[in-house]
Amino acid sequence: MPSFDIVSEVEMNEARNAVDNANRELETRFDFRGVDASIELNDKVIKLKAEADSQVMQLFDILASKISKRGMDVSSLELQDISRAGKNVFRNVGLKQGIEKDMAKKVVKAIKDSKVKVQAAIQGEEVRVTGKKRDDLQEAMQVVRSADLGQPFQFKNFRD
Repeated sequence: MPSFDIVSEVEMNEARNAVDNANRELETRFDFRGVDASIELNDKVIKLKAEADSQVMQLFDILASKISKRGMDVSSLELQDISRAGKNVFRNVGLKQGIEKDMAKKVVKAIKDSKVKVQAAIQGEEVRVTGKKRDDLQEAMQVVRSADLGQPFQFKNFRD
């Protein structure tokens, strides 16, 4: 039986390139001249550092524009709380990797509610979809793409 996996992954190379491009733009921006501001990528967290709240939000806007230019989905970014240390303001931006249990349940529910003749099963951080026909699987892909679940999904391991 044909099947495929629904996953949610961020390509770290593209994220690194987007952060590098954002830092390059940061160096040339007039409103950040003389300001201690930076964007750093550590593991699955991007750290924004500036001297004011508004500057941190500008850094996020720069980062979001560079990420979208690299072909990544901005909804894969997860804003966290602002923290202060001395004269600096920090904000961590998490990269969503994998599908959490509650999100996987929403994906399975969306597929089942669409009445497409496929079965969806949660397997760890991915969802396996199996069906009798390739057309049914492609219809299930369309259902997942059109459902606004707040997270980007990719389709892997398509088997006939």
